[in-house]
Amino acid sequence: MSVNYLGMALVLNCGSSSVKYQVVDTTRDEPLAQGLIERVVNHGDAIDEIITSLSAPDSRVDIADITVIGHRVVQGGAEFSAPTIITDDVERHIALLSALAPLHNPPNLAGITAARAAFPDVPHVAVFDTAFHSTLSEAAYTYAIDKRVAEANGVRRYGFHGTSYSYVSREAARVMGKHVNQINQIVLHLGNGASACAIRAGKSIDTSMGLTPLEGLVMGTRSGDVDPAISLHLARTAGMTFDEIDALLNRRSGMLGLTGHSDMRDVDQAAADGDHDAQLGLEIYCRRIRGYVGQYYAQLGSLDAIVFTAGVGENSDDVRLQSLAGLSELGIIVDPELNAGRKKQATRVSADESRVQVWVIPTNEEREIALQSIAAVS
Repeated sequence: MSVNYLGMALVLNCGSSSVKYQVVDTTRDEPLAQGLIERVVNHGDAIDEIITSLSAPDSRVDIADITVIGHRVVQGGAEFSAPTIITDDVERHIALLSALAPLHNPPNLAGITAARAAFPDVPHVAVFDTAFHSTLSEAAYTYAIDKRVAEANGVRRYGFHGTSYSYVSREAARVMGKHVNQINQIVLHLGNGASACAIRAGKSIDTSMGLTPLEGLVMGTRSGDVDPAISLHLARTAGMTFDEIDALLNRRSGMLGLTGHSDMRDVDQAAADGDHDAQLGLEIYCRRIRGYVGQYYAQLGSLDAIVFTAGVGENSDDVRLQSLAGLSELGIIVDPELNAGRKKQATRVSADESRVQVWVIPTNEEREIALQSIAAVS
């Protein structure tokens, strides 16, 4: 998909109790406006608040100039593999997919419904987190369970963080002086939610999140990969209900469960202060990343770049250094001096002798949603 279309987009990311927004003019590097509405009870009221803010005398935005409204939607299932102009039928399909993303799709949909009512004459586009991974092969997205059960219940790998991967992989190629079709890369999106993606010639061939965002890397509060029988064991021996196990794995595990801290900044500080749990948690976190790097290197066959992005990836030099430690035989060498500190712009942190380039590239999911939305209506 071309990303060179011009226009102005209002980007909405609607959660259950918050709405993030940004107005992106593709001719400018910085957004014209951005904000966060919190403690949302009614998404219609939140949209009205955004309109009021954008209409203020000191606003840099003329609402009449908005050419499209782009909506982040977490789960697109197998049905949506590209940015999609929203119709009543598309809304119905997004609602049906809520079974696969019960915490995300319903508020995403509530925001869409409210925004379409407030802006009836502007096209609305859904940009799906899962769409970037629609290029996964059947072997990559299929779980080894009874195929009839899987097909009847939509059980397969979907992957997430797709808009981030789309933006960052293209930016990585640009700063390397290449076209995205010319390179193989592993992108590590490390935030409170974290995932890895193997990208060949601009297309996802494997990713760590699966049916849900729980699988894969260790995260702020999510366990990532665990033996599936742990859930059965806890149900049988501890008498835990499905809801309790769900809460354990999604909200009380990961770095929070290991260290008492969900924020990597707190973990880094505690580890530096000699806290054993923090040091162990950091080792587990980085060990998991290193394992996925090795796995995806093998899947790709050859590797040109490893890219860190998102809150932890952009700001934790300890995580970047430890995650790739001991991989010099694979041609991966991080330069400690280049790696030091937080990175607010695209920065190469690999040593000159590193065969595989290592980069830190800040993600910009809102801009990517804007670009994809404008492209969809152009």
